[in-house]
Amino acid sequence: MNHHISICIPAYKRIDYLKRLLCSIEIQKFKDYEVIISDDSNDDSVAALLKNFNGRFEIKYFKNEKALGTPANWNHAISKATGEWIKLMHDDDWFSNEHSLEKFALATNNNNNKFIFSAYCNKTEITNDTEMMFFNENLKTNILKNPLLLLAKNSIGPPSVTLFHNSIKDKYDEGLKWRVDIEYYIRNISKGIEFTYINELLINVGVSESQVTNYCLNVPSVEIPEMYILLSKYGTSPLKNIMVYDAYWRILRNTDIHSKSKLESFGQTYWPAVILSMVELQSKFNQSNLRNGVISKTLMSISYIYNQLKSNL
Repeated sequence: MNHHISICIPAYKRIDYLKRLLCSIEIQKFKDYEVIISDDSNDDSVAALLKNFNGRFEIKYFKNEKALGTPANWNHAISKATGEWIKLMHDDDWFSNEHSLEKFALATNNNNNKFIFSAYCNKTEITNDTEMMFFNENLKTNILKNPLLLLAKNSIGPPSVTLFHNSIKDKYDEGLKWRVDIEYYIRNISKGIEFTYINELLINVGVSESQVTNYCLNVPSVEIPEMYILLSKYGTSPLKNIMVYDAYWRILRNTDIHSKSKLESFGQTYWPAVILSMVELQSKFNQSNLRNGVISKTLMSISYIYNQLKSNL
């Protein structure tokens, strides 16, 4: 039987988180779903947990012989889905209330919908702080026109807050680690797929030290190759928007790339003139000055105007 929604969970050991997610699924009032679990664990902890959920709702479990990693494990879980809609859920996130899935399902009634996302709450594990995250709907037109604005700020959110139609066959780019979700949104919006926003807090997003953020953010060996991939896919024309330009400027600043040789040291030898120009200007200032918000914004603006005049954009 094909269900309306496939909830796809890439799992890895963290059974306390996974149990919380599964319990939040079990209480959903909307029942036309299946749960797909793709398990990267090198032990049987996830399989043992799932025995407690036998018969409570439909779970399809797949144990990976070799760990696939992020985001290949996401893609593997999705590949096993039979539902009309795909709800990727990270194991440390969970539904905020029993009506969450129902609200997502109701949003699918519009035949033009293929990409849906909701507001969400960031829940910090150590401090128990809560941050409510709402999408500014005034941004929609600009994002549809220039999807790379999401590079400046991921105003959509993590994959767990999204719902994609199964007709979208694109996979998450397995060459990325850090901006995997953003690039996926950019790629699909660039193809003309519009999105629908649900202005309700339907998902809780767990924020903890075990997340990818903690070992990818501002790490040159991750950030610079990923910048190169984005430039290769989408070119430099999106940098005509100063917010996108500033996003690239900040990547270079935060990873302390102050020379062409350092830029090329991560394996990519051809860089657009606009990026080399940013590096050259940043190299003239020490890091403490560049970290000063006013100074950085001023220099970025000068760089932006210069590259506009030089037709590097």
